[in-house]
Amino acid sequence: MRPRPYLRRKAVVTGVVVAAVAALGAVSVMALSLADGASSRPVGPSPSPRAARVVPPPANATFDYQIGASYAPARGVRVLSRDRSGEPAAGLYNICYVNAFQAQPDELNWWKKTHPELLLRGAGGAVIVDQDWNEALLDVSTPARRAEIASIVGTWIDGCAHRGFQAVEPDNLDSYERSGGRLTLSDNASFARLLARRAHAAGLAIAQKNTTDLLAQHNSIGFDFAVTEECGRYGECGQYASAYANRVFDIEYSAGDFAATCRGSGAALSVVLRDRDVSEPGSPDYRFKTC
Repeated sequence: MRPRPYLRRKAVVTGVVVAAVAALGAVSVMALSLADGASSRPVGPSPSPRAARVVPPPANATFDYQIGASYAPARGVRVLSRDRSGEPAAGLYNICYVNAFQAQPDELNWWKKTHPELLLRGAGGAVIVDQDWNEALLDVSTPARRAEIASIVGTWIDGCAHRGFQAVEPDNLDSYERSGGRLTLSDNASFARLLARRAHAAGLAIAQKNTTDLLAQHNSIGFDFAVTEECGRYGECGQYASAYANRVFDIEYSAGDFAATCRGSGAALSVVLRDRDVSEPGSPDYRFKTC
């Protein structure tokens, strides 16, 4: 999922049914899901005996956020986040982006066909949708559903480990804010705990993505570091820095917020300026700058 608009955490939107995905997109996504091992068969933590020691990313390392497109990192970049469909960059600390709490629009048909019961629904059975990005929310409201979704997302996490990533970034930890009261903070924390166990079993560190309301539980959940969007803009960087010993990787989307965050936190945290489409060099919208 790409970054939210400025009010991404202020407005709570409840659902409508997502529009059907184009057939070609559905086919390609189903292929990707199958390649990553998505399955209805419940599975536990990765059984691989080779699981390495979990190593969190270094604090205050130059960072690039490439979840929209992969490209050659700029000189000096040491930590990189890429989508799970991409590949890690040799010689860098690589974070694997996974949309864990919501369904990508081009994956919705796969969820509807194989796991319709795992999509969060409102009155009359309508799917609850994050309207900013047209993403259906996954239903993590019960232990059984959390376990089943974790078995699916867990195969994606294992895939990240097998391809050589060192960490995973599960997005939309704050989906309860957009659920119309059908999900709670506790539901999402419980699901995140399952993901942390799976990541650690695979030898991966795991990031807390935004959601200051869960900072008090970061140890019990098992988060190792934070990836934040606009912690400078929202005055939250200090809270994350205290919780994670400065292992905070912040993305700012406006030049003014970036400059202010660099002045206030750039000496201790990893701060990057990116465009909201997280595009690649050559795009007219591409922006990349570090403190």
